[in-house]
Amino acid sequence: MSLRRLGRTDLSIEPLILGGNVFGWTLDEAAGFRVLDAYADAGFTAIDTSDSYGKGKSETIIGNWMKARGNRGRMLVFTKVGSDMGQGHRDLSAKWIESEVEQSLKRLQTDVIDLYQSHWPDPQTPQEETLSAFDRLVKAGKVRWIGSSNQDGRLLSEALEISKDKGLARYQTVQNEFNLYDRSSFAGEVQEICVREDVSGIGYSSLARGFLAGKYRSAADADKSPRGKSAVDKYLNPKGERILKALDAVAKRRNTTPAAVTIAWIGAQPGVGAPIASATSIEQLESLTEGAQLTLDADDLRALTDAGR
Repeated sequence: MSLRRLGRTDLSIEPLILGGNVFGWTLDEAAGFRVLDAYADAGFTAIDTSDSYGKGKSETIIGNWMKARGNRGRMLVFTKVGSDMGQGHRDLSAKWIESEVEQSLKRLQTDVIDLYQSHWPDPQTPQEETLSAFDRLVKAGKVRWIGSSNQDGRLLSEALEISKDKGLARYQTVQNEFNLYDRSSFAGEVQEICVREDVSGIGYSSLARGFLAGKYRSAADADKSPRGKSAVDKYLNPKGERILKALDAVAKRRNTTPAAVTIAWIGAQPGVGAPIASATSIEQLESLTEGAQLTLDADDLRALTDAGR
């Protein structure tokens, strides 16, 4: 598989990032280890998590796994800061970042985070303060690269300009919701900035809570998982049905799964460094890794794109 470079860095990854939001939530440590083992065995290395996933449980499971397998040196660890961890608000203040990074390092059992991302915008904290705190962490060797998440075009442009003007570490990635159904948070201005400024988009919610894997095709399917009802309520409509029809057709032609086709479509979009997706079973993971290595032709891409307009 060909590696992809994230932003203006020498950080190269395989074309799939494993989402760690399920660790400590729908997967306990033993089940999480099985998924992580299968992901690494397939040749992939990048894992994304957050301090807020399970209030630290996800980072703890990933840290325990890397220690048990002795593989920290070959894995790439991405985590986030800024969500409400009990302080009652989103927080990207320098004080919080400099405190919370130590907790993440401890839970992950590492001395450096490969990609440290602001999780949500914090309207109470100037971006220069946040970027200055990140810059100090990079200079201290605790963080290699920084990224953002859930930023719109205005905030991302402002952050890049501040980093340029002040000589601070710049956001190399932006992790926004992006899939065949939900495109507005990335497509358009943010995507244009990514292409122009060499920032890598990392699309989260790649499978739209499992809907784009073909898991929910009727209201009766809502009981299939904890996210089933919300997926059915949001996506089971004429637009969602058009997308499923297009996914089924491409999957049939390619002898693969709708989930694999979904991952391949995201990875083929301009400005995207790699899609991020989580798995709760080895079977789910196999569809994701297959999709990361699947190349769709122009007709496939056009049919899928048009179905979700």
